[in-house]
Amino acid sequence: MQIQRRPLVLAGLGLPLVVRAQAWPSRPVRIVVPFAAGGTPDILARALAPELQRAFGQPFVIDNKPGAGGNTGAADVAKAAPDGHTFLMGTVGTHAINPSLYSKMPYDHVKDFVPVTLVAGVPNVLVLNPANAQKHGIDSVGALIRVAKAQPGRLNMASSGNGTSIHLSGELFKTMTGTFMLHLPYGGSGPALIDLIAGNTDLMFDNLPSSLPHIRSGKLKALAVTSSTRSSALPDLPTIEEAGGPALKGFEASSWFGLLAPAGTPMDIVNRVQAETAKALAAPTIRERLQSQGAIPSGMTSADFARHIAAETAKWSRVVKASGAKVD
Repeated sequence: MQIQRRPLVLAGLGLPLVVRAQAWPSRPVRIVVPFAAGGTPDILARALAPELQRAFGQPFVIDNKPGAGGNTGAADVAKAAPDGHTFLMGTVGTHAINPSLYSKMPYDHVKDFVPVTLVAGVPNVLVLNPANAQKHGIDSVGALIRVAKAQPGRLNMASSGNGTSIHLSGELFKTMTGTFMLHLPYGGSGPALIDLIAGNTDLMFDNLPSSLPHIRSGKLKALAVTSSTRSSALPDLPTIEEAGGPALKGFEASSWFGLLAPAGTPMDIVNRVQAETAKALAAPTIRERLQSQGAIPSGMTSADFARHIAAETAKWSRVVKASGAKVD
């Protein structure tokens, strides 16, 4: 006699158990941050993770995978199963700059991902070690240019890695001012800031949220922001264009960070994560906290984020070409 198997029905819900087993998320969700802990992408991911965990009932775990200007972590996500359990906190570096900067990429920044949402945009800020700045007599952007021109290679410039907006902000500055400073790439803003504060490096064009606490404490000396307008977090600090004179007219090099998923991830999952992220970013507590750190929360749709990535790729391709920067 053939036994007929029937799905177990959950009491009160009328739903077969098999449906519940396939529901998303069925296990902890990983958010890969392609830089070391302590930088802006890490700060943003850790601000979002508890909100997404509350919304979806599973832990959202931060997985820091630094290396190759963000390419190592991004490649890890590109190869992950497209089941909604892996996301990337992508950056302007991983998804707009690196495709032009690196001769060989371990992923296709368009074909291998589906954009979820832009989380936030941030200006970069030109910061110096105070003791080193005093030693070199640098108290303004103009003074920095004079010292760098008079002593090419005397100053060194830390960054969170090759191809990041922090790196390219410095390269753009060098190109526009005709100066040379030695570039020292790190695996993220966190370790770069440690060396900068210790006086092992001279300056950095860091993302504002990660440098802001150190600026306020006096551990770093800020000269200007890299955005086209001043930051509400530091309203008295000029833009590089304002502080640098004619040589730096039109200077603008801001950063952005957003969630992406492996290509093939179901759009219903993508849209749900986008909606909950936008909801979290609109909440007064998170919005005000990010704004106080110099970030501008977004939450745009997947389609809008895709268009943003395309426009930024074209823009940074021109910057990379003009700077002559290349990573092989």
